[in-house]
Amino acid sequence: MRIDVLTLFPRMFEGPLGESIIGKAREKGLLEINVSNFRDYSDNKHQTVDDYPYGGGAGMLLKVQPVYDNIKAIEAAAPETKKRVILLDPAGKPFDQKMAEEFSTEEHLVFICGHYEGYDERIRSLVTDEVSLGDYVLTGGELGAMVMIDATVRLLPEVLGNQTSAQTDSHSTGLLEHPQYTRPAEFNGMKVPEVLMNGNHKLIEQWQLKESLRRTFQRRPDMLENYPLTAEMQKLLKEIEEEAKAGN
Repeated sequence: MRIDVLTLFPRMFEGPLGESIIGKAREKGLLEINVSNFRDYSDNKHQTVDDYPYGGGAGMLLKVQPVYDNIKAIEAAAPETKKRVILLDPAGKPFDQKMAEEFSTEEHLVFICGHYEGYDERIRSLVTDEVSLGDYVLTGGELGAMVMIDATVRLLPEVLGNQTSAQTDSHSTGLLEHPQYTRPAEFNGMKVPEVLMNGNHKLIEQWQLKESLRRTFQRRPDMLENYPLTAEMQKLLKEIEEEAKAGN
């Protein structure tokens, strides 16, 4: 996969995109990331990238020309790839795990990180997606792009040591992940559930499913509203609801 990022602050990406899973993916040649400063593509001698909005209004808007020329340069550098161009925008579609999974199937992603009050509307004609990290406003799109890149890259084949880890993560299955434990078996009086140490894989899987349902029921009941529950899941969920009423 190739990822390009358009930003006014390229140094913000040096650490996050060079460490941990993303850094290792780049070292293995599974991922190419290029970060460009679209100020370099401004067509005036002062390299300005923003201006006052027509019709008045607070703040400054990003101009279309530098972004347009930066994207054209990316197209010239990689003419053979099919590009998905993503505009980071608080008014965009909320980013979620399903979107990360979609992005992970693409060969070339381009993220445009905004700043200032907003965008010249014509910038939107250059993109395929307008995406928001959530219902809040950040100073710029850089942090949002980093989160989306991280969530996407870890889903690429061979990036994680154990691909099952990505498939069973919270939100990947549609449910929150069940509790997990490692050594020691007891710490400060807190014990690992006996079922996880008895070696009976069928019982372990059933416990994991029930605890995944329990955690989702307790923390994100909205996720269960449209979830395709099997007969076994419905039975376990009923047990969980009865246990909750009993105060267990």
